[in-house]
Amino acid sequence: MKRSKFSEEQVTYALRQHEADTPVADICRQLGVCEATFYVWNKKYANLGVSELRELRS
Repeated sequence: MKRSKFSEEQVTYALRQHEADTPVADICRQLGVCEATFYVWNKKYANLGVSELRELRS
């Protein structure tokens, strides 16, 4: 499986920005990802913290 070029911290940071009412288009533009990728991250990692993401990856 291909490894993501984004770290767990970056994914979590993007999701936290969304929770703080930052528009998804702005977040995606900053990271250089499409909105579909963001919503996949949101579905997978919405309620997880950084430590849970690390456990999930290993």
